[in-house]
Amino acid sequence: MSVAIGEWLQQWMQKRSGEPAYRQLYRLLRQAILEGRLGPGARLPSSRQLAADLSVARNTVLQVYEQLAVEGYVSAATGRGTFVEDISHDLPVRARPVEHRQGAGPRAAASGPRLSERGRRLMSSLGYSDRQYGAFMAGVPDVSAFPARQWMRIQNRHWRMMRPELLSYAPSGGYPPLRQALSEHLGATRSVTSHAGQVVITSGIHQAIDVAVRLLCDVGDRVWIEEPAYWGIRNLMVSQGLEVVGIPVDAQGINPRGHDLLHPPRLIIVTPSHQYPLGMVMSLARRRRLLEYARQHGCWILEDDYDSDFRYGGRPLPSLQGLDEAGLVIYAGSFSKMLFPGLRVGYVVVPERLAGPFASAVAELFREGQLITQSVMADFLREGHVTSHMRKMRSRYAARRACLIESVHARYGTALRIVGDKAGLHLVLALPRTADDVAICRTAYQRGIMARPLSSYYLLPERAQKGLVLGYAGVPEADIPNAFTVLADVIDTELRKS
Repeated sequence: MSVAIGEWLQQWMQKRSGEPAYRQLYRLLRQAILEGRLGPGARLPSSRQLAADLSVARNTVLQVYEQLAVEGYVSAATGRGTFVEDISHDLPVRARPVEHRQGAGPRAAASGPRLSERGRRLMSSLGYSDRQYGAFMAGVPDVSAFPARQWMRIQNRHWRMMRPELLSYAPSGGYPPLRQALSEHLGATRSVTSHAGQVVITSGIHQAIDVAVRLLCDVGDRVWIEEPAYWGIRNLMVSQGLEVVGIPVDAQGINPRGHDLLHPPRLIIVTPSHQYPLGMVMSLARRRRLLEYARQHGCWILEDDYDSDFRYGGRPLPSLQGLDEAGLVIYAGSFSKMLFPGLRVGYVVVPERLAGPFASAVAELFREGQLITQSVMADFLREGHVTSHMRKMRSRYAARRACLIESVHARYGTALRIVGDKAGLHLVLALPRTADDVAICRTAYQRGIMARPLSSYYLLPERAQKGLVLGYAGVPEADIPNAFTVLADVIDTELRKS
């Protein structure tokens, strides 16, 4: 028996010579025991003999036998040898064939458990891209310009101090000095009214909205989003089992009317300072009307302030939260556009009565950490590096925006309209209603150019306008004309088909 095992193992290990000997031997013996080729009570060769048969170190065989013994496949007795254990009682019972029943096809049982209905809806509307940088990826800043030297200096300082508490889980709400610094920064730059206890550190706006939905909405509750709106927020709502209602926007922002006003939502999600993706600013009258409607009907409002720091031709606009006197607005933001997306540091400013639940929910559900990063971020903010970096990047992004607009006009004149170019990191190139913006983006992607189809941001296809969402922040100014030429060639080809 021992010689046969050794010869069999040697034959199969030679076929898999690229795999380390330990992994090969462990896997083959384990598989033989599970399949019954080495039955209960079978004696394995001695470690010395098997090592010689396989031309491997004896320690390799000993390690494999020890691992198999720890996992319960074999047992070893000094002076007697190593024997295969009876594991039949540990194996799962094979399910009997499922009888055919109405509504269950012949492949239903074999397919195994399926995704939930919510899961299938989510998978059917994915919008992420495997490429996240280059022309004309929307929502991505120029990460090459990040002031890494200043960041590393602060980071090294914190590592030298080596405080153990910064290597553990984050306290409820996040790193206190960062919460305080953010409260002061947002008050000065965005007219956000808060104290440090109302600021909760998150990994980004997605997480902030996820927590808001978990705490404030039940399955089936109605949520208003803008129409069009960021697809990631829409899909997050769907995955939580909410009834998502798209409210059209006009030149003054979200504009609920008629039937919608008769059915108040539990939560309203808006981008008042820079609507995404169309770029309009919610007027003061519309803001006041929305706040009053929420007060009368007991609605929560989530203000997604994703990139309002970048405006061309004026100061950033005050927040909706700063006008809220009823404590109904939840203000969410992040450093993804200001610094770099991979940082994964965001924040939410909540009404006083939600401060405790929000901080506790983030700690309970996500067990946040990254306190070293949060501590560096606090100093980075307090020392003025964020402000100086933003000042520099506004100038750079303004030049790139102008270059892209010039490239569009040089190719199309006034034939194609530019929308939403007064702020942020992207603009929209409007296309004729007959254009297939999805096909244009697909072909452009194959040629190394990224663009988002405007129609994919609409909840209802019959409302969808056609266009391309083009990000310019991460594209060097010198590269923009050539990159747009490639895109324009794709646009022209597709428009001739429509």
